[in-house]
Amino acid sequence: MTTITRNEAKPSQSGRVLATILTFLLIFIVLMVIALMNAPTMGGPKVMASAATYLQEVQRTALPFLGAVAILAIVVGLLYARAVYRVWPNRRRRQNMIVAYLFLSPYLLITLTFTVGVILFAFYISFTNYDIFTSPQWTGLSNYAKAFRGFYDPTQKDFIQSLYNVFWYSLIVVTVQTSLAILLAVLLNTPMKAKQFFRTVFYAPSVTSSVVITLIFMWMYLKTGYINYFLTQIFALIGVHWQNVNWLNDPRGLIQLIVAPFGVNIPSTQWYLRGPSITWMAVMFQNIFTTVPTFMLMFLAALQNVNPALYEAAAIDGANGWQQFRKITLPLLRPIILLVVVLGTIGTFQTFDQVYLATKGGPLGTSLTPAYIIFREALGYQGPIQMGYAAALAFILAVLIFIFSYIQRRYISNETQLY
Repeated sequence: MTTITRNEAKPSQSGRVLATILTFLLIFIVLMVIALMNAPTMGGPKVMASAATYLQEVQRTALPFLGAVAILAIVVGLLYARAVYRVWPNRRRRQNMIVAYLFLSPYLLITLTFTVGVILFAFYISFTNYDIFTSPQWTGLSNYAKAFRGFYDPTQKDFIQSLYNVFWYSLIVVTVQTSLAILLAVLLNTPMKAKQFFRTVFYAPSVTSSVVITLIFMWMYLKTGYINYFLTQIFALIGVHWQNVNWLNDPRGLIQLIVAPFGVNIPSTQWYLRGPSITWMAVMFQNIFTTVPTFMLMFLAALQNVNPALYEAAAIDGANGWQQFRKITLPLLRPIILLVVVLGTIGTFQTFDQVYLATKGGPLGTSLTPAYIIFREALGYQGPIQMGYAAALAFILAVLIFIFSYIQRRYISNETQLY
């Protein structure tokens, strides 16, 4: 009886090998079907008329893509097959693995089809000249080289200028929004009347649609809008005439404005020395207005977990409010500061809707962003469709976001580990 029970508990070697082979085949077939669904082909009603015409187009134009995915599918299939081969003899681990993947299968299929498959498609076409309506033509690294051509060709400077704009945007917006969010959170964490009312009022901008907020600010930024009106009234109180500013169409840079009274003129060809334009700073102000409340809520939640006894002990030792804030509050908020800085940086690199609605990248490209250029090139918004070039820009942007996020995490988290 003991021998029979052991034989039943432990599957045969042939069953183990069969399960391994079936796992490999299942993964390979699933990945190839997903690749087939995301194959870069010529679009249009003729190609999509039937499955037969689509497969013919895939066979004609997408075989290199399918070949690359097939290699990847073989590698992934072998890895999972090896895992199944090792787990299969153990009945409990085998059952747990089967049940786990059954529950995960809907999520995995959706993610592989609409995320991983699309990423592989975009990565492949980034090496091609592709406009959706014609077959992709392999061009190698030319799209990536074109992105950095602006360093030596002024006519191709859009992407380089967008990175320059985003640098100022990230530097100013992340710094200001993080500082303001901390100050508002500390303020709303102190005992005060109508605390819930002020929390609701301060958080309101974050729950409003970005499109609606942008349209409101566009109206306020008009040359005859409320911002110029209020500034005119304020300066009139001290006897100064305010010259109305066209906030969303003024390419003058911050550094240019600072050095102009000293007789220094920075020409438009040296745009990289001008600093962020007035238009770009106006967009920054709008972004700060809408993002500070969200980050304020994160800091406020973190402050709720700070032990009040720490402040009481510090007060007994003679520490004033500023010393308590610098020595207790800020160190304990460092993990949240890291989160806010990383999220803020990623958000600034992905700025799109304000630019699309308010400035269209102007004036003189001073509000261009990588996300807007990707949109413009991918859909042919201001010229021919260049899907391959847009995909290359998207991957460059992803790499830059990863690098900056890693650097921020590396430097901020070094001190965070102490708390």
